[in-house]
Amino acid sequence: MQVRSFQLSDYKSVTKLLETVLSAECYELTMEAFARQLSWDSEMVIVASVNNEIAGVIIGTIDKNNGYYYRIAVHKDHRHQGIGKALINGMRQRFENRNVKKIMIAADEHNEPVLSLYESVGFAASDFFRSFQKLSIVAG
Repeated sequence: MQVRSFQLSDYKSVTKLLETVLSAECYELTMEAFARQLSWDSEMVIVASVNNEIAGVIIGTIDKNNGYYYRIAVHKDHRHQGIGKALINGMRQRFENRNVKKIMIAADEHNEPVLSLYESVGFAASDFFRSFQKLSIVAG
């Protein structure tokens, strides 16, 4: 497995992965945020590849000097192999390199099923960001 920065050549594979893994509603929301994040700061998008195929992706963002994990997706054929944890840790390193004040997980209804993954790498319920005010990449 290789965890690395998103590259433009990954776009088709990443969008196919997101479409496969996410619900239709979540996919639409995520694609809008994904496009905004790529235009603002593509370093906040990380992919994991296995045998040169995209197996997972994580989208983060920095909003008001706080780092947020926005969306993570791992292909069902590659789950329970440490890919999600590797993506989370890779994004955490990027947040730390940017000296963000606090790192949080954007906990919307679509992220609820993966909150336990974040807990397994040391995040607590107090790190879950549930708010009526949307992140910039979501609100535009």
